[in-house]
Amino acid sequence: MTEHAHLVDGDDAPPAIDTTTAHSARIWNYWLGGKDNFEVDRAVGDEILGILPDVADLARASRGFLERSVTFLAESGVRQFLDIGTGLPTANNTHEVAQAIAPESRIVYVDNDPLVLVHARALLVGSPAGATAYVEADLRDPARILAEAAKTLDLTQPVAITLMGILHHVTDTAQAMAILGRLTAAVPSGSYLALSHATNVIHGAASDDVVKQWNEVGGEPILLRSPEEIAGFCAGLEIVPPGAVSVSRWRATEVDGVLPPEVDEFGVVARKP
Repeated sequence: MTEHAHLVDGDDAPPAIDTTTAHSARIWNYWLGGKDNFEVDRAVGDEILGILPDVADLARASRGFLERSVTFLAESGVRQFLDIGTGLPTANNTHEVAQAIAPESRIVYVDNDPLVLVHARALLVGSPAGATAYVEADLRDPARILAEAAKTLDLTQPVAITLMGILHHVTDTAQAMAILGRLTAAVPSGSYLALSHATNVIHGAASDDVVKQWNEVGGEPILLRSPEEIAGFCAGLEIVPPGAVSVSRWRATEVDGVLPPEVDEFGVVARKP
């Protein structure tokens, strides 16, 4: 834990972890080959793999998008990151990518899964020149997120707000737009929004079936949106090329002149003018 890191609700508070209901962060961890998951997560994860075997590729592609977008943001001069919907620590977390480029980068992680809180210490070990912190909060409470983030970040200076694979859990689009509006209004010109979101434009019915299965047995429901709707979350912002595209192809490297296969998770990065 760095000198400036802190846990919002205290290091000693034992989190209540529900091992009877699958959770997206833990299923994601399972697909990525991690060990921070329970039997219910593996069972649901396997059911989804049976419907759409490519979903494990989607998980890896989403992680790649996180790495490339954070790299782009750090190389663009951003030194503060608000990572909402952190998920469980794996390789190349936001602070690791950002601080490899700029050690002075400051990162605040936000998640509402108690198991992520258990592992937060791994997220809080960053560069001594920078700072890392963890906030246990829900995306639907942007006021709390911003208030806690302000203890580590200077909200008068540019901030990159990242929401990877979380906004599709806010099934009320008006509410999702309001949340994004509240978050982006709190940061100055030169800040960025980076998000990834589930869609069904690549695998169609198979992706629809995955979401149907998830919504029946999972935790928070998922709503698929079109690439146009995903780009629409950046209204009022300047979308960075190549726009809203499959996360596997956002500024990806071609191999023998060919981009990676598309997956049903689209990503977009936009700058606040």
